[in-house]
Amino acid sequence: MRRHLAAAAAAALLLSLAACANDAASTSGASVPKDGGPAVAGPKVKIMVGGLDKVIYLPAMLTQRLGYFRAEGVDVELMTEPAGVNATTALLAGDVQGAVGFYDHTIDLQAKGKSVESVVQFAQAPGEVELVSAKAAGSVTSASGFKGRKLGITGLGSSTDFLTKYLAVKHGVGAGDFSPVAVGAGQTFIAALQQGSIDGGMTTDPTVANVLDKGLGKVLYDMRTPEGSRAALGGLYPSSSLYMATDWVNGHKDTTQKLANAFVRTLAWMSSHTPAEIAAKMPADYAQGGQELYAKSIGTSLPMFTKDGVMPADGPKTVLDVLSSFNPEVKGRQIDLGRTYTTEFVEKAAAAG
Repeated sequence: MRRHLAAAAAAALLLSLAACANDAASTSGASVPKDGGPAVAGPKVKIMVGGLDKVIYLPAMLTQRLGYFRAEGVDVELMTEPAGVNATTALLAGDVQGAVGFYDHTIDLQAKGKSVESVVQFAQAPGEVELVSAKAAGSVTSASGFKGRKLGITGLGSSTDFLTKYLAVKHGVGAGDFSPVAVGAGQTFIAALQQGSIDGGMTTDPTVANVLDKGLGKVLYDMRTPEGSRAALGGLYPSSSLYMATDWVNGHKDTTQKLANAFVRTLAWMSSHTPAEIAAKMPADYAQGGQELYAKSIGTSLPMFTKDGVMPADGPKTVLDVLSSFNPEVKGRQIDLGRTYTTEFVEKAAAAG
């Protein structure tokens, strides 16, 4: 009888633990179903994305939709949070093995004593646009007009926060002379603009396309192309990437290589297909404003992406210069840029064809 009771208690405990695990998973970010094929027998990897429906992070979902993770024999679960800084938090907490967000977080984290590196560099330009509301457009014609304004960002400590502060400082406005407002992206950003909660802000496609289509704002700085990045920031600004803890990468090189192979294959596919063909592969609910406008937004942002996942040679220095201009934790620190990214895996992916 005691054995039966013990077995029953153990079973109840296991059910309780499973329920707790499921509850924890449901609160750590919305997970995305796999592509519907048979289960993958390979390693399981969780990747947190700072907004799966954002065009700047499009390679994450596209890789899954194309079946390239499965082809590499790796079981990838994509999860989403509204901002890249949230993805970084999940990575540092050990909730996920990889994050898709901006490369600049690797520099910021090194200044804080954390070792994280970009493994695949998706983009060579930010893909961000600084918008000004239609109401404020007459008085805010450059970042010099930021003083006293409420400016939308995805989240405090996010890359949109970093870049907005840089533009302000570059144009003579102190980083504390305007109010950053965390409004996310998509409908929350648009609503804040409509309601006058913000005078402008930094966001990406497809939000940009929808704001312009509705006549709610105008473009102040367009950083969706290499040319736009150089004009606003002084050089190429590598942004969206797959970054991972250095210790994890060194301990799981085979799995990291599989991920790199899949992503590099996707970037090559993107470079040889039209925006409409890319849009057709994505989930239907990503097409805010309709499929035609969504395809247009992809086309506008497409120049930001690399074709091979390789870090642009002069990019890391530009990012360091930008962060050093306003971030006291980075300014004056000895940052080893060589430890903030690796090309080992993308080079092997290219060599393998």
